[in-house]
Amino acid sequence: MAKPAKHKKKRQHIELPHAGASPGTIFIDSKALNPIIKLYRYNAESYEVKELKDISNLKVLLQDKTHTFWVEIKGFSSLALFETLSRDFNVNKLTLEDITRTYQRPKQEEYDHYVFAVSRMLQLDENQNLENQQYSFLLTDNALFTFQENYEDCLDPVRSRLKIGKGNIRLGGSSYLMYALMDIIIDTYFEILGAWGDELDNIEDRLFDKPDKTVMFDTQLIKRNLINIRRVAWPERDKLNDILRSDSHLITDQTKMYIRDAYDHCIQIIDIVESLKEISASNIDMYLSIISNRMNEIMKVLTIISSIFIPLTFIAGIYGMNFANVDPVTGKLLPQNMPELYQANGYLYTMVIMALIAVLQIIYFWRKGWFK
Repeated sequence: MAKPAKHKKKRQHIELPHAGASPGTIFIDSKALNPIIKLYRYNAESYEVKELKDISNLKVLLQDKTHTFWVEIKGFSSLALFETLSRDFNVNKLTLEDITRTYQRPKQEEYDHYVFAVSRMLQLDENQNLENQQYSFLLTDNALFTFQENYEDCLDPVRSRLKIGKGNIRLGGSSYLMYALMDIIIDTYFEILGAWGDELDNIEDRLFDKPDKTVMFDTQLIKRNLINIRRVAWPERDKLNDILRSDSHLITDQTKMYIRDAYDHCIQIIDIVESLKEISASNIDMYLSIISNRMNEIMKVLTIISSIFIPLTFIAGIYGMNFANVDPVTGKLLPQNMPELYQANGYLYTMVIMALIAVLQIIYFWRKGWFK
C-alpha cells in the first residue's frame, strides 16, 4: 500500500506596502536578498558569463550591437539598482513597482523602447510544497533583463543551451531568449502536474486497499494546489496571446512562431489541471461514499443483532417479573399469575424456544439477503 503524503500546506507570507502609497513607488521587502547580477554576453561564435557588482556601467556594455545580452538579477534588497534602471535605461517607475511587488499575475505590457512581461515560476520544494515566485522580463533590442526575488530557479537547461550553442538560442536574439525562459517555466508546470497525477493514482490505490482519513487530506491539498496553478495558467495563456498579437518590433516573427507553440502547451496545462481537479474531486467523493457504505454495513450488522435479540429480550423480560402462581409460604393459589414459573424443566424449555426463535430469524434474514 502506498504511504500517505506527509507534506502540509505551506503558507507564503507576502509583505505588502502600506495602503495609499504613490503609484510607481519601488517597494523593498525587509527580508529581500542581496542582489546577485550575472551578465551573459553571446552571439553565434562566442559566449561569456561574468558576475557584476552593480549595473552602473551596464549601459556602456550594452552598446555592443554585435552581441545579445542577458542581465540576470536575483535579489531585491538594493534600491540603488532599481534607481539606476530608471535613470540609465528609462524604465517606467510603474514597471519597477510591478517588479518589486512580487504578487503580479502573468501579463505583458508594451512601452516605447522595451516590453515588460511577468511569469510565475512554480517549483516543488523538498517537502513537495508548491513554491510560487514571480519572474519578470524587460526586453530591449539586444538585451533581456530578468528579475527574481530568490536565488533558486529552474532555468539551468536554458543556461546549458546557451553555453553549448544548441539550437537557435544564440541566433534568435533577446526576444527568443525571453521565449526560451518562458517555455522552460511552462514546461515545469507539466512536471509538477505529472507528479500530482502520480500521487492521485496512488491515493486511488489506497482508496481500494484500505482508505483512511489521510486520503481526503492529501487529496484536498492537491486540489488546492491545482486551483493555485490554474490561477497561474489562465493569465499565462492570455499573456502569450497578447505577445502573439503584439506589434512591437522587439518581438520577431520567428519568436512569435515559437510563442505559438508555448501557447499550445499552456492550453494543454489548463486541460490537465481541469482533469486532475475532476479526479481529485472524484477521489474525495469516493472516500466519502466508502465511509458511508462502511457505516451502513456496521449499522446493518447492529440492526440484525438487535432484531434477533429483541424477541429474546422480550421473553426474558416477561419471565423476569417473578409473578408466581402459588404463594411459596402459604401455598395459596394466586390467580392470573405465571403457572409455569415453578414448572419442571421450565428453564430448559424457555431456552430451547428462544434458540428456535433466533434460528428462525437468522434463516429469514438470510433468505432476504441481509448477509450478502
